[in-house]
Amino acid sequence: MGVQILLVWFVYSLTGIVLCQEAPYTTIIIQGSAIAAETSDEFVCATLDWWPPEKCNYDQCPWGQASVLNLDLNHPFLASAIKAFNPLRIRVGGSLQDQVVYGVETMGYPCKPFSKIAGGLFGFSKGCLSMARWDNLNLLFQKTGTVVTFGLNALHGRHHIRNGIWGGTWNSSNARDFIEYTISKGYPVDSWEFGNELSGQGIGASVGAEQYGKDVIVLRDILGQLYRSSSSRPLLLAPGGFFEQQWYAQLLQVTGPGVVDVMTHHIYNLGGGRDPNIKNKILDPQYLNRIADTFRDLELTIQRHGPWSSAWVGEAGGSFNSGSRLISNTFLNSIWYLDQLGMASKYNTKAYCRQTLIGGNYGLLDAETFIPNPDYYRQGT
Repeated sequence: MGVQILLVWFVYSLTGIVLCQEAPYTTIIIQGSAIAAETSDEFVCATLDWWPPEKCNYDQCPWGQASVLNLDLNHPFLASAIKAFNPLRIRVGGSLQDQVVYGVETMGYPCKPFSKIAGGLFGFSKGCLSMARWDNLNLLFQKTGTVVTFGLNALHGRHHIRNGIWGGTWNSSNARDFIEYTISKGYPVDSWEFGNELSGQGIGASVGAEQYGKDVIVLRDILGQLYRSSSSRPLLLAPGGFFEQQWYAQLLQVTGPGVVDVMTHHIYNLGGGRDPNIKNKILDPQYLNRIADTFRDLELTIQRHGPWSSAWVGEAGGSFNSGSRLISNTFLNSIWYLDQLGMASKYNTKAYCRQTLIGGNYGLLDAETFIPNPDYYRQGT
């Protein structure tokens, strides 16, 4: 049963009241019997990203030991923080997701981490997730009751055509073997997401909606085959990009009913992390309200072209390029965050994944101490 969002909407309303300096006395009437929308039981979500220590923006390199591949999984504060959400959905994914290969036995070459490389997507080589690391990640997930969403590499096997456009069919063999390994170990992945920011114009790389849709159908068939003996079937999520109405509608039309369970989209509506106006944007209700059009348009697109699907925010960091230092990891950012949680709920968003749980300048946890940043305490639990 979905979580009723009355309380979230109440907090969202309070945000507007706090920001309004001309109305010191306000009466709030809550229609307790009226449900505006519903979220899932795991609405609260945070991400673990792939960025290595060499990922830098401007004059800072804020990732350190906070990626999927190098995070200290045994730090006691990490497990305690995850358990506190009860439960927390964790989405494993990010920009380098479409350069990750999986170190299964059939891979055929050494499993190496990301490295800086000229001409590489986002300036990095391919990187590898070893099965030993995947085993250790799942020990943490199972110990903390984490609900896992894993983002798959959707560029594997394709080739770069021109100007960031990629063509060719997806090579599913490595992903299939990885999913098969995951099932054989009994790791309960709740949902598999196909690709990261490849929709529309893309970020760094893009794939056309028709080809993308055909490949999503292939993934659905793989999941159907591999999970045929399982009591529960994982969700299939796509495309994990920035919403462009025509592209999203075409994806739903190409795939048809029962293929894409969740349409995921990303939000960085505060702009680049170095923007000197971020504080003013966070404190401006009219600016924050602009993103409502995206939520509304996605909801309408799903209703018209894919009512079997639902909407999630798969990644939202407020400001892009690793966040805004001394803003997106402070209490001030909670105003943006609360506004986003309330707005997403209003438009039937079933899950909202905060970028990040740890890492960059927008982590809920400090990457060095693992102590919650001030914004953490505004998280809905």
